[in-house]
Amino acid sequence: MTKPEQIQIQKHLSIDDLDQRIKSLERDTRVLKRLYFIKFRYQGDSVEKASERVGVTRMVGYYWQERWNESSYEGLIPRFAGGRPSKLTPEQKDRLLKLLQEREHWITEEVRNLIHKEFGIEYTLKQVRIILKKFGMRYAKPFPHDHRRPPNAEDLLKKTPSDNG
Repeated sequence: MTKPEQIQIQKHLSIDDLDQRIKSLERDTRVLKRLYFIKFRYQGDSVEKASERVGVTRMVGYYWQERWNESSYEGLIPRFAGGRPSKLTPEQKDRLLKLLQEREHWITEEVRNLIHKEFGIEYTLKQVRIILKKFGMRYAKPFPHDHRRPPNAEDLLKKTPSDNG
C-alpha cells in the first residue's frame, strides 16, 4: 500500500496540452521523459510510481515535480551550460584538421604532440581521441606484429604438403 501524497502536483496545463507537448518533443528525450513523469502524476500515480515508470529515482521525481510546481514547463528544461570551453579556438581546430589530412595514418600520441608543438596546448590522450572523433576520424588499434614471423610467411602458408615433396 502506498502512502498518501504530501505534496500535490499543480496542473499548469490540461492533459491534452500536456499530450501535445509530449508529441512535439519526441526528439528531446530529456524533456519528454520529464513530461511523461508529469503526465503520470496528473493521472494519479504517486511520485514513487511515476518515477519508477520513467526510470529515475524517487528523489529525481520529487526534484522534477518541485521544478514543475515552481515554473511549469520551463522548469523541466535541463539547466546545463555544456561543459568547459575547448582550449583550441575554432580557427586552431580548422588548422589542426588540415594538418591531420596531410597524412593518412596517425597515432594518438603523434596527434597529441602535434597539438602541443603547433598550438602549445597539452591534452590527455583521451581528449585527443574525443577531438578526432568530433572531426569524424576513426580510431583503430594497429595489428600487432610478431617478430618471429618470417618475411615469406604468406608464401609458406600457400604451399600444400604435396609441394614440400
